[in-house]
Amino acid sequence: MLSTSLPGGTWTMGDLTVTRFGYGAMQLAGPWVMGPPADHDGALAVLRAAVEHGITHIDTSEAYGPHVTNQLIREALHPYPDSLHIVTKVGANRDQQGGWPPARDPESLRRSVHENLETLGLDVLDLVNLRLGDAAGPQPGSVAEAFETLAVLQQQGLIRHLGVSNALPEQVVEAQAIAPIVCVQNMYNLAHRQDDELIDALAEQGVAYVPFFPLGGFSPLQSSVLSTVAARLAAAPMSVALAWLLRRSPNILLIPGTSSVAHLHENIAGAALPLSGDDLAELDKIGR
Repeated sequence: MLSTSLPGGTWTMGDLTVTRFGYGAMQLAGPWVMGPPADHDGALAVLRAAVEHGITHIDTSEAYGPHVTNQLIREALHPYPDSLHIVTKVGANRDQQGGWPPARDPESLRRSVHENLETLGLDVLDLVNLRLGDAAGPQPGSVAEAFETLAVLQQQGLIRHLGVSNALPEQVVEAQAIAPIVCVQNMYNLAHRQDDELIDALAEQGVAYVPFFPLGGFSPLQSSVLSTVAARLAAAPMSVALAWLLRRSPNILLIPGTSSVAHLHENIAGAALPLSGDDLAELDKIGR
């Protein structure tokens, strides 16, 4: 049974109905997303708390750790509730220096899909995003070979739905000409508004937009306007930023990450913060 208490309600990606407030598992790995967590039991507790709150959308990747977050998800939650949908991504590996070298050749993509199936303990992956670009952001170039590889794996029954991540608008269009996509996962937040037109176009198509680094990522959001609005509302700036995202467009799905149960509670409460028309107008100026 889907929760109605989480902020934002639900959204349907293909035939997957998920809560618009989800959970991103990246921070469960060790420092800089490498190695195991310092608090293994604490990581399991966060995942279980997310599901207990009614969250039905968990975002992960075999590259986190690497292997770490998928293994934690399986340990904490398998066998998975029917309502829970785990979204993963392929297209990048980790090197010994903590970098994210691309791995989008057909052989690497096939291997990554099978690794995700194994570590998560699944026969079929609900949704796989193709990670494009690099650590600096989206980069121009054709997605055809890589996305066609995933489309074949989908036809073989290993993947239910496809999406793209770290993508330019023209790459989204190119991917859609190969196979349907149900979500785009890009960097976007109050201060980084480069995808405004893309979000609106996807909303018209019924395609989800999932912002990563919704609170700024490794460089937390800092804005005097955000701080002013937050002070007026007696709320944390990050709560205001999450609440704004849910109000920005109905196709935006949140996946804020944390390794703390208390912080998970704070994020859920923060995203439910009511914002007035004046608040929204003031916040809307930040990234413009």
